[in-house]
Amino acid sequence: MAFTLFCIAAFALLAGLLGYPRWLAWRRSRLQEQPFPAAWRKHLRKRVPLFARLPADLQLQLKKHIQVFVAEKAFIGCDGLRVTDEMRVVVAAHACLLLLNRTRGVPADYFAGVRQILLYPAAFLVDRSHTDAAGVHHAQRQALAGESWSQGQVILSWQDVLQGAADPQDGRNVVIHEFAHQLDQENGQAMGAPLPLAGDASYNPQRWKAVLSAAFERLQGEAFMHQQVLLDHYGAQDPAEFFSVVSEVFFEQGAALRGYDAALYRELQGYYKVDPASW
Repeated sequence: MAFTLFCIAAFALLAGLLGYPRWLAWRRSRLQEQPFPAAWRKHLRKRVPLFARLPADLQLQLKKHIQVFVAEKAFIGCDGLRVTDEMRVVVAAHACLLLLNRTRGVPADYFAGVRQILLYPAAFLVDRSHTDAAGVHHAQRQALAGESWSQGQVILSWQDVLQGAADPQDGRNVVIHEFAHQLDQENGQAMGAPLPLAGDASYNPQRWKAVLSAAFERLQGEAFMHQQVLLDHYGAQDPAEFFSVVSEVFFEQGAALRGYDAALYRELQGYYKVDPASW
């Protein structure tokens, strides 16, 4: 009897696991069939000027992604911040830029590793420690605009979210930066080598590594020589930060990035499946 009950429970669990992707796809399609709220359109016009630059088909696609993202992610206000629909829409719009055209023909995972977005009113303080080459331990407190955790959270400063959104051509956007980290973390530790889409024949790991390594070394040289060309020197500290920094510039300064490093632009264009230089 006990064995029979165990088998029934195991079968039910297996059936549930096998059926979940279909249910999730159905639920998402239902969300995307709903009209995009008029109030949300106002938030996009007011707070997301980059939206107006997108071609009409990408605008429609982005709105559908926003509907799913807002429905599936928990937004939590910190330090007394009360989360509003405006905050949800602005964050979702910039995060979902990274998903445009990348979900056609395959179930979208919508940053499956992200369960919560924690919003602070402004830059938040974190304690950091490290040991230098001499073995001396250092502790310091830093003010951050954003942080991406592998445990399922993205932390953002709402003030910095607004600042990044307000100028869509300055190459600085904390939401794009942190959600690029999430893409990079899909295969474990962020190392500047995110997983390609399943069956993506345009992605060549060897070419990706060669092109991005050369661009990373170039940025390190610029930082060492105190030369500010295009990319923020913050990206020179490691390949993971480089990928996130160059993702910000790709979406906001596509034409400039293409002129700076055409090979790098082509790799990101192949990965993200969009051409911001033409927007």
